[in-house]
Amino acid sequence: MSEFSFAMLPGIEGEEMIWLQELTKNYSNENKQRFLAVYQSRRRDPQIILICTLIGLVAVAGIQRFLLNQIVMGILYFVTLGFCFVGTIIDAINYRKLTWEYNKKQAVETAALLGL
Repeated sequence: MSEFSFAMLPGIEGEEMIWLQELTKNYSNENKQRFLAVYQSRRRDPQIILICTLIGLVAVAGIQRFLLNQIVMGILYFVTLGFCFVGTIIDAINYRKLTWEYNKKQAVETAALLGL
């Protein structure tokens, strides 16, 4: 499996692709395919997180936190209107970092789940 396989993931950036290649460098092609299939289903696209964050400015705040499995923060954002919109604006600025941290955690969990 080549690096092109990771490039197929929506919204993937160079840092994430390099990190995934490093994580899977000792995997066989079959294990890389299994990893990619599971990781792709768990991974979040940064653009979706940004869209959900922007929705929080005009409608329901905290959707992005629920998508990132940060349930308590999602509830706090919902109840406090995104900490009076300040938290939502900060999330809109840092959406790539939030998504990268979530995706990194999911990649490690996926590798552990598959026993790789």
